Amino acid sequence: MNAPLPHHLLPEIHQRDTPAALIDALKARFAERCSTALVVREQHGRDESSFAVPPPAAVVFAENTTDVADAVKLAGQFHVPVIPFGVGTSLEGHLLAVQGGISIDVSRMNKVLSINAEDLTVTVQPGVTRKQLNEEVKSTGLFFPIDPGADATLGGMSATRASGTNAVRYGTMRENVLALEVVTADGSVIRTGTRAKKSSAGYDLTRLMVGSEGTLGVITEVTVKLYPLPEAISAAICSFPSIEAAVRTTIQVIQLGVPIARVELIDSNTVRMVNAHSKLGLREEPMLLMEFHGSPASVKEQAETVQEIASEFGGNAFEWASTPEERTRLWTARHNAYFAAIQSRPGCKAISTDTCVPISRLADCLLDSVSEADASGIPYFLVGHVGDGNFHFGYLIDPALPKEREVAEALNHKLVQRALDLEGTCTGEHGVGLHKMDFLVTEAGDGAVDMMRTIKRALDPKNIMNPGKIFTL
Repeated sequence: MNAPLPHHLLPEIHQRDTPAALIDALKARFAERCSTALVVREQHGRDESSFAVPPPAAVVFAENTTDVADAVKLAGQFHVPVIPFGVGTSLEGHLLAVQGGISIDVSRMNKVLSINAEDLTVTVQPGVTRKQLNEEVKSTGLFFPIDPGADATLGGMSATRASGTNAVRYGTMRENVLALEVVTADGSVIRTGTRAKKSSAGYDLTRLMVGSEGTLGVITEVTVKLYPLPEAISAAICSFPSIEAAVRTTIQVIQLGVPIARVELIDSNTVRMVNAHSKLGLREEPMLLMEFHGSPASVKEQAETVQEIASEFGGNAFEWASTPEERTRLWTARHNAYFAAIQSRPGCKAISTDTCVPISRLADCLLDSVSEADASGIPYFLVGHVGDGNFHFGYLIDPALPKEREVAEALNHKLVQRALDLEGTCTGEHGVGLHKMDFLVTEAGDGAVDMMRTIKRALDPKNIMNPGKIFTL
């Protein structure tokens, strides 16, 4: 069990009553697809964050858009909150029922609806995961590049404006979502955008919904861009004498315009954890894990350029992974870094950060944050999508020791404030959820947050769509 949090770190919990009449109506409409079993509710009342909040009153398993619309209409009649649920991989408390309500699980809405290979687009239901999508389109010679690490759903990735390891070359969900189908707060179904690559028609409602974290509607279809599979792919690792050397290498690679597909920083703590978890023998020094996409000649040219830059900063032990099996082994180890860290301190929870700064300020932000983390005595891991200035600390705390959480939260606060001072953002990819609400005000200002509230009130006057996230009303 998580220990109670200090009062100033608790999310605001104002549980609304869920009338028995609503539960009866949901059961009448959905039969066995509406569950009030405690184990099911608890599963849908937690994510990868460290907050402990009571679970939702019921879980509805939707299988199509009409199911979602009917559930939202019924909840709206009783002014009861609705919380979308995909696979539960979010890190900032997005799924938590801080005001009670019902969870709408869209994981059964997992069909790829249409693949338009000639136009490089695909339309899917929100429960399709990124790995499933790439498996279904691989015969076309195309792929979907957004890779946040977890096998998240496309609906959840759209709702949180996710990105990940490939963002330095292919962008984030913001750049890759073309159109949506959304169930709004009154149960209406709207469509935003088209399969056309650009449009000047009216307000950009697609961009409004992407990143809205379920607070404006429930996403029920997503149309995204696809990309041709590269003719050649090569991965490499390079060790460095210091984190600064690895970061300076990254900055120069990006500033020279090398079209690198992925460049991930892993500090020595994390390399040690990954070695233990994935049974690898990587050198336990700061490391860059890189991937190059293109023609065989361009991949060779990119790699040689990066290797030359790395050597100027003391990079050594440059190793190649050219076969799919070798690349998969390396990237699987990277994606498992979070779980490797959790296992390194049994019973711990991770307070995770995801600040992002302009690439020229990356070293300033990262190195000072490393010094503070080292001085704190709190175990931590550090990974970063440093090609776009984004990095993650995971402070590993004992949930039974409130003091450790306070230290970790203080480190997080200093880190975010530093990023904001350097004209960066409090969240590069995890979203605001519960954890970043105060930081959003600091970053955007009262006026901008008030405008967000105005939009929220206009589109969701009963405040039933995932209330208590991003900001308070």
